[in-house]
Amino acid sequence: MPRRTSHRGSLAGAALLAAALLAACGGPGGTGVQSTDTGAALTEQPTCGTQPVTLRAYFETGFPLPKALSDEFSKQFPNVKWDIREDQFAVITQNAPRVLADDPPDLMRLPQVSELVKNNLLKNLDGYAGVFGWDKWPASQLEQLRMKPGGGARGEGSLFAMGLNFSVTGVFYNKTLAERVGMTAPPTTLAEFDGVLAKAQQAGVTPITVFNGGATGGLAFPLQNLMAAYGDPKPVNDWIYQKSGATIDTPSNVKAAQHLQGWIKSGYFTKDANATDYAKMMSEFLAGNGLFMFNGDWESGNLDKKMPGKVGFFPLPAEKGGKVAAMSAPLTFGIGAKAKNADCAAVFLDWVATNETARRIAVEVGGSHPMGAADAKMPAVAQGTVTAETLAAGERISKDNGAMDFIANATGAIYAKSWTPQLQKLFAGEQSPEGLLKAVQSDYQTQVGS
Repeated sequence: MPRRTSHRGSLAGAALLAAALLAACGGPGGTGVQSTDTGAALTEQPTCGTQPVTLRAYFETGFPLPKALSDEFSKQFPNVKWDIREDQFAVITQNAPRVLADDPPDLMRLPQVSELVKNNLLKNLDGYAGVFGWDKWPASQLEQLRMKPGGGARGEGSLFAMGLNFSVTGVFYNKTLAERVGMTAPPTTLAEFDGVLAKAQQAGVTPITVFNGGATGGLAFPLQNLMAAYGDPKPVNDWIYQKSGATIDTPSNVKAAQHLQGWIKSGYFTKDANATDYAKMMSEFLAGNGLFMFNGDWESGNLDKKMPGKVGFFPLPAEKGGKVAAMSAPLTFGIGAKAKNADCAAVFLDWVATNETARRIAVEVGGSHPMGAADAKMPAVAQGTVTAETLAAGERISKDNGAMDFIANATGAIYAKSWTPQLQKLFAGEQSPEGLLKAVQSDYQTQVGS
């Protein structure tokens, strides 16, 4: 993918601005030159200073990586403490605009960036990218987090968010149950995968453990995996990035939704999926009550700890085999436009990608590939672990140029108000595959104003 060029002001103008900011940003937690909301170049390296600093953060509950990183950061920077609020992803999705407008944290887990950028709620990170060297990383790591100031399509322009790691989704499987149903290796075509599902059902094994309750329906995971199996990821990414004329209602996506409906009608999912939340799904899989689970590598460390040597992972194969594609994106965090300790938050984001201990935590706890330069040292990973398999899958998807952003990230409301209710109706037999995609596309056009 081509590199993106970040916008910057002139050096002379930046120097004058830096001088003014030096005078304006003193006091407890003051860290020198704050990056401007326009992404102007910085003339000094941001730091967390030496005075006591309390970074206010808004994290997603149930995921240990951010907390593990923040704890280690405080060990290495003793003057930095944390004030952390946690909520479920569905709550963060609903709260993000209000929280960033009324009580902006220094660092926040972001559900989606488009509307937040349009409403000037996120800090432009171009200045930080310049001094820390983020703009020299592989462009594909950050393009999902880029957008032109003031709005427009994602994928190019200024940097408004950063990842704690680069995740990949696919299919986890219980090795004991796989052996029971005769699966000796991951399937290499979609038809082979369907065959294993049928054998599991015949053997009295739940084929797929899934969640689809609440405001964040988990059937979006297998649906998007099927979209990747049937078609090129670019049209899906264009739709997520709000490119002009993009649509989710394509022939290949109709096939994907029809295939998902086939799994539903065949009884391959847990029967109470529409009443199952994410935590219950994880409990069921950990208890051995399901052969497959569509999920992301953020669970790899957890599974290696609680089911050591008993879990494998693979990308859902393409319809006819060959190259694979999958949802693969940064674990997205942003800095509030009015954050009080923006520089220190930016130092944390850079430290996550460059510090040896932080990168090891990203792999061991997060189960994902760290962000950073292409030649950055990868932490050692024990072979035979599911973490090793998820990292290998991520490398394959990158090699195949198959990374897709999450279909729930197309707009701020599309997940809770469109994908989830429509997928719940599909599971209940109250919506057709064709109707699902038409309904989501109609909602999308209303939300993006097209």
